[in-house]
Amino acid sequence: MPGKQYNSEVEYRRRVIDEELDELMVGLAAVALEGPRGVGKTATASRRADSLFELDDPNQREVLAADPAQIDAIEGTVLIDEWQRHPPIWDYVRRRVDAGAAPGRFLLTGSSAPAENPAHSGAGRIVRLRMRPLCLAERGLADPTVSLGRLLSGERPAVAGSTEVGISAYVEEILASGFPDIRRLSGRLRRAQLDSYLARVVERDFPDQGLRVRRPDALRAWLAAYAAATATTASYNTLLDAATPGETEKPSKPTSIAYRDVLSQLWLLDPVPGWLPGRGHLRRLTQAPKHHLADPALAAHLLGVDAGALLHGQAAGPDIPRDGSLLGALFESLVTLSVRVYAQANEASVHHLRTRDGDHEVDLIVQRRDQRAVAFEVKLAATAGPADVRHLLWLREQLGDDLLDAAVVTTGTHAYRRPDGIAVIPAALLGV
Repeated sequence: MPGKQYNSEVEYRRRVIDEELDELMVGLAAVALEGPRGVGKTATASRRADSLFELDDPNQREVLAADPAQIDAIEGTVLIDEWQRHPPIWDYVRRRVDAGAAPGRFLLTGSSAPAENPAHSGAGRIVRLRMRPLCLAERGLADPTVSLGRLLSGERPAVAGSTEVGISAYVEEILASGFPDIRRLSGRLRRAQLDSYLARVVERDFPDQGLRVRRPDALRAWLAAYAAATATTASYNTLLDAATPGETEKPSKPTSIAYRDVLSQLWLLDPVPGWLPGRGHLRRLTQAPKHHLADPALAAHLLGVDAGALLHGQAAGPDIPRDGSLLGALFESLVTLSVRVYAQANEASVHHLRTRDGDHEVDLIVQRRDQRAVAFEVKLAATAGPADVRHLLWLREQLGDDLLDAAVVTTGTHAYRRPDGIAVIPAALLGV
């Protein structure tokens, strides 16, 4: 029923975003959690809610649409789950914020951008937070010993720690998924759930966003091409060609753009934008994004690869040019997911760097508000040799003090600093 009490006794593993919510809700009247379906938004938000409206329930949606003012009679924090199912509620909350709603009054969750946009964006009234699948620190593989926040401080902190987590464990984490309910499963059960997740995207989520898919196989092929392009900057024309090899009748460019736009609205695409530093240090940088799905498990499943195929470097999926192996790309995607969670907690943004001639590229640039940054290279290796730090050393020469720190993220066992000052950090040891 609308306004029902939430059962807070359900077992819950605390997420990095909990710290952000704790801080924001003390002073803000309305916060919206956004991210793909199944990422854990409702479980996280419900722990702070005194009452809950579930708008994916048609009955609750109808009741709230008929009389949104009933919210005013409810005390405490009100959670409006899947608000995009009734977009006018966004404007209702915005008006209540304008009228002086108390801090912590409203929480909203959304698994997609609404097909029908609210009349007002809510900017300045409703603060939006992106929630991603479980990062490595949330999965409990190891206790992180290296803090991204400390690296961003510019202190050049000592880097130390060790872990038993190795490449086989990272492969399992790629396949296991960061969606809480999926990663609890294994083997055929997990594969069935991933199949179901993707089938729902095509059969239900796309129509809900106003786009009925006439050729589901074409959309699935485009998704597989995007998965094969993980951690690359392949053009969308390249993706379309890879999805339809040998076919003369390809989906039109507007159709493929519509695929991309709807998948973005569903928070299933999470590309890393190209970095354009604002201080004039660098010129001729590409703006093309690096492609990443919300969860590398979705990419692996779309490509039909298991642990053996990844570890043995077997080719899979559409033919997309890439440097290195598919496992290397999916490991980078897993690290990127984690770094984005840590960066958001530190109010930093994440980018990648690539010069237009391709002479230099850096996998991840984490930038503070003042545009100073930390750079990361991600390597599917246990150690970091001269070739692995070459681009980081070049970037340090270009940026000087504006490069706060630099590190190579590896599959190794020990965290340390090289004599040249570059940190070497096993992925499992990096945290907030």
